Amino acid sequence: MGVADDAKNKAEELKGRGKEAAGDLTDNQDLKDEGRGDQGVAQGKQKVTEAADKVKGKVDDVKDKLTGN
Repeated sequence: MGVADDAKNKAEELKGRGKEAAGDLTDNQDLKDEGRGDQGVAQGKQKVTEAADKVKGKVDDVKDKLTGN
């Protein structure tokens, strides 16, 4: 996880926003909905990445305590 995942998730979210905006401009409800869906998926992936980073941090803390570091 990390910076690369954060950037990828943000790029996906921005792509979704672009689709939603294009759908709004062209009055294309399907494109708007697809854009909103893309944004939701990207935000979900970001939440998973954040949770995984927190778990990794806690695991590292436990390892440090067990090894005396």
